[in-house]
Formats: sequence, C-alpha cells, structure tokens
Amino acid sequence: MLLGEENYEIQGFTLKFNLKNDGHPSADIDHSSTLKNPSTSNRVTENGVRLGNLRAGRLASILAKELLNGQKVVVVRCEEIALSGGLVRQKMKYLRFLRKRMNTKPSHGPIHFRAPAKILWRTIRGRREGAAALARLKAYDGVPPPYDKMKRMVIPDAPKVLRLQAGHKYCLLGRLSSEVGWNHYDTIKELENKRKERAQVAYDRKKQLTRLRVKAEKPQRRNLAPS
Repeated sequence: MLLGEENYEIQGFTLKFNLKNDGHPSADIDHSSTLKNPSTSNRVTENGVRLGNLRAGRLASILAKELLNGQKVVVVRCEEIALSGGLVRQKMKYLRFLRKRMNTKPSHGPIHFRAPAKILWRTIRGRREGAAALARLKAYDGVPPPYDKMKRMVIPDAPKVLRLQAGHKYCLLGRLSSEVGWNHYDTIKELENKRKERAQVAYDRKKQLTRLRVKAEKPQRRNLAPS
C-alpha cells in the first residue's frame, strides 16, 4: 500500500521516495521504499540512482526486480559500491575469477570486466533473465553529464550501515577494480571532486536565493492575511 510521496533534502539533492507499508522496521531513514513502480503510471521515465556505500548484492537484487517491472534505471558512482569482506579477500576472489577461461579459445569467454560499472552490470545480468530488462539499465563510474544536473535517488534498503554489522570489514568496488587492472580510479576521483565543488557552489547559491525569497514573501503574506 502506498503511503504517499515524500521529498528529502540531503547533500544538496532532493531525494524523492514512494513510501510503502511493507512491514520493514524504521530507522534513521525509511528503508521500506524502492524505486517508483511503473505499474502506477503509463509513462516510464529514467530514474537516476546515486550510489554511496551500498551493499552490492542487495543493490543488484533490487535493481533486477525494478528492471523486470519495466523501470528504466541509470546508476551512477558505481565505484562507491561496498562489498562485504576486506580488500585482500575480495582481491583474491577476483583473481581466481580472472583465471576462469575457455581452454581452446579464451576470447569466447567468460569476459572479465575491470570497470566498476561493468562489474555491477554483470552482477545484475546474473540475477534475472531478460535481455529487454537489461537493456533498460545504464551504469556509469562517477556522475557524467547530463546526470550531474538531474535529481538522483538512493535505495534506502541497501546501505552498508544497515546491512553490515558494526566493525565488519568491507571494501569499495572502485578500489578493488584499481587493484585488478582498472586504470581510471584516480581520474574518476579527480572528476568527482571537481563535480562536488561545483555542486556545493550551486547548492549554496540555491539556499541563498531561497532565504531571500522567503524574506521577500513575508511582508506580502502579512498584507494578504485576512484582517
């Protein structure tokens, strides 16, 4: 049952959630919601999902379900996905995966991706069947244009702080990828720092304009108030 739509202002972005009463326990953030269900509307739009310390497995499961429901999803900042387990352990697992290949013709597969966005894409591909559903997914490292100017949502059901015990070891997918052959980790990090600086300037300007607007509207509201 839908409880309605709520907007939250977090880190300069308005996050929009469709809240559902599905019995999940409440926390500091409402983690009972996922992306908007397209069955409630005939118009299918792209939903931007902003990742930051989200569990990879839970994230892949939720996105796979939404893609099968007909959602178009754009995932950004894939390098910030969190994996359960320390960096050394995850690196050893991935190096064992890199040794899997076809003996007679290795180019036939399996294909080993190094970029975080492609690793997430391959993880979601293994969750559910459906080439059409997978075509509705776009995954990027960092936040490329035009998605840096769009409102982005988070998935409250998959944050690391709610899915891992306190003190549990974890590593970020971007760091793991840089250890196994991805050469753009520093470049993405530098571009993200520049983007965050621009976003902070824009957000400060927006807050200043909002304060000025509220200040200008107060006398008008008093004049319009019934006597």
